[in-house]
Amino acid sequence: MGSAAAVRAVNALGARWAEQAATGEHGTVLMPAGIWPLLGLLAPGASPAVRAELEEALGMRADAAAEQARALLGTLRGLPGVSAALGLWTTERFPPRPDWLAGLPADVHGGLTGDDGRDRKVLDAWAARATGGLIDRMPVAVTEDTVLVLASALTVQTDWIQPFSRYWPELDSGPWAGRPVQALGRWMHLLDRAAVADTPAGPVTEVRVLGRGDIDVHLLLGEPDAAPGQVLAAGIGILSHRHPRVTADRLPVGSPGPGLSIGWSRSYTPEPELHVMLAEFTVQADHDLLARSGLFGLTTAATGTRTENRLPGVVDAPWLFVDSARQTATATFGERGFRAAAVTAIGSAAGSAPTRPPYVVRQVQAHFDRPFGFLAVHRTSRLVFAAGWVTEPDEYQHDEEPDEDAQDEESFDM
Repeated sequence: MGSAAAVRAVNALGARWAEQAATGEHGTVLMPAGIWPLLGLLAPGASPAVRAELEEALGMRADAAAEQARALLGTLRGLPGVSAALGLWTTERFPPRPDWLAGLPADVHGGLTGDDGRDRKVLDAWAARATGGLIDRMPVAVTEDTVLVLASALTVQTDWIQPFSRYWPELDSGPWAGRPVQALGRWMHLLDRAAVADTPAGPVTEVRVLGRGDIDVHLLLGEPDAAPGQVLAAGIGILSHRHPRVTADRLPVGSPGPGLSIGWSRSYTPEPELHVMLAEFTVQADHDLLARSGLFGLTTAATGTRTENRLPGVVDAPWLFVDSARQTATATFGERGFRAAAVTAIGSAAGSAPTRPPYVVRQVQAHFDRPFGFLAVHRTSRLVFAAGWVTEPDEYQHDEEPDEDAQDEESFDM
């Protein structure tokens, strides 16, 4: 998965972004691996002032960032369960510089006609095609003044190695108490899948859900008063071993972390038990990257001008600046797997049992029964594909009237 330096840089940008991102009433999701390559590709063609800001955001020199961006996009395209695409559209009047264009894949360049409706249809069709229909619209606006659109599309999909079961929970505490929440649960025997980390946000409980194709989802729960952005940033910090992580097999009996309880229980098998319960969710977000232009190194690039080309090495135009930079993202966690997608674009204008169980085993329960965070992570490189916060869980689907006896057997108290 690319170089360790690129992974560190993408994750560092993701942590800073997560700390600043507003979660909103319905939660959020952001995909740093979708924006970092775009910034890296633009950096060598930027003016000196813009290049310096981009280098700070990227965490490396412009030429190195461009090389790493190309390598990262190529690697992402080859990963099971991952799809990555790059698109570039320019006007005939202001074509891209040949030396900059030579650094992009051969099949990414298309044209802008200046007809807003026609160009919008082309860009929206690309977004839908590149994300398998998960996102059907290019996030940036296109006007008659738009001379360049540079976009990336990133999708991540995985099936759980061990699927979850759906439940009809009875929540009697927390912000979701009394609501028909669609819950998921499953038993595991590997206690090291759950841990508590000591972080600047306080103790954070982390549960790692393994998917196929080296894609995992890390569930994160902080204390009730912990800021969502700090919990997500802490989760990214755990990946790079910045915060000590103690696994559930070594934690004391009791409640050693948020949503975590450890005790002893009788079992028919000698293996320890980890029971994970969480709310099924789908979150969506539309991020205006220029609202945090300093974070992404776009402050000077996005300053309107009629006298200077902010990207002289990209397009030969009398004046040019970034007038739109957005990301639209979505993520779903279900009983059988996880999927996430993002389109990021930058636009420039020229503008129970019958017998007594024989074993006494350690039993760990991890309950995510209030707002929590998640990271979609490449297992071997630890690259963060997506980070998000769940505020509104999916509602329980009443496909049919439940049998009362069956409900008693299948429901649980989260």
